[in-house]
Amino acid sequence: MIRANTCVVFVGYLIGSPLWGKFADVYGRKTALIMIGLWLFVFGLLSSFSPNYIWMLLLRGLVGFGIGGTAQTVVLYSEFLPSTVRGFWMTLVSFSWILGVVWVVAVGYFVMPTLGWRWLLVISAMPLIIFIACCYFLPESAYYHVACGNKEAALDTLKLVAKTNGKSLPPGDLKVGSGSGDRGTFVELYSDRKTTITTSLLLFIWFAMAFVYYGIVLLTTELFAKGHSCAATPANIDETCFDSCQLLTKKDYTKIIITTLAEFPGHLITLGIIDYAGRKLTISIQNMLCAGSILLLFICTKRGLISGAFQAIYIYTPEVYPTHVRGMGLGTCGSIARIGCIITPFVAQVFLDKSPTATIALYAFVCFLAAVAIIFLPIETKGRNLVSQLKETKSALKSS
Repeated sequence: MIRANTCVVFVGYLIGSPLWGKFADVYGRKTALIMIGLWLFVFGLLSSFSPNYIWMLLLRGLVGFGIGGTAQTVVLYSEFLPSTVRGFWMTLVSFSWILGVVWVVAVGYFVMPTLGWRWLLVISAMPLIIFIACCYFLPESAYYHVACGNKEAALDTLKLVAKTNGKSLPPGDLKVGSGSGDRGTFVELYSDRKTTITTSLLLFIWFAMAFVYYGIVLLTTELFAKGHSCAATPANIDETCFDSCQLLTKKDYTKIIITTLAEFPGHLITLGIIDYAGRKLTISIQNMLCAGSILLLFICTKRGLISGAFQAIYIYTPEVYPTHVRGMGLGTCGSIARIGCIITPFVAQVFLDKSPTATIALYAFVCFLAAVAIIFLPIETKGRNLVSQLKETKSALKSS
């Protein structure tokens, strides 16, 4: 069995991501985030009471279903940011992901040897109480209200934003959608030829980047854990079984923190260039560099730049879709990415035993294909206002 606990979380994510996206598009971003927080808190806490391994898998799968909705925070945040600095501030927030991982590992460092895994799950669920409380005080997106035809609610949000910034609303009339008729469907992600090209390329790019990102983590772990030299061959692979459950040592926790912090450089690169070079060029360059860094594993090179590229695609995707399908578009892409996550352990842990060289080359090739696919995306969203209706997206496609 290959990391069944991790795979079941990814399966839950795969199912939950598009459903939470649709939920956010219909009932609002704020409502969705509160529900997601409650879902994660309840099932995260219940996981700590698992009586056996089967119950653990079931409950962690339900946790994964909730995690599938967390990307909707990106949608809400993007709808409050001006186009000129949206990339910078969305990338800056992404550092919280790294810090969150470091926090969990640090908790594990102190809790696991003394209190065990049940208390680790309990403590890990506690910050969700703060998350839910913060979401309660967040304003709902004005873009969402406009798409729903709720003019007064949209104006209330805009007035709050203006007041917070010490400004006044500009003169003019706010145009809103027709209400329920503007609620999107999955079909609208494929409404015409160019929209179909955009969605199809994004699905492949998300799949490829998730496959490579989690593959790099597993690949470097397996290479060095099994004693591979820089010129490893199948003949010198240690046949030790790594599927048995082993407690991490304090040295292991320290290594995890160090490798997690290694994602900072990629995010810093994205932070510095995404609002200048544009989304497509930023993602493509980082994927190209990542492909090269994967090949450099032959000379003991560490983790590549895929993390920074992943953050940039998180920025691009909600920018390219109109409001009424923005959550579903991002959720669908996140769902397809989980397929890459589920497949990659079999490549990094099983195929690696047959041919380390071919395995590393495969990851580099997939990363290169993602870089090429990004170039063919029809829209560059740098400096572009978010669109509220599908016809605005079609207009942008025609002008591209």
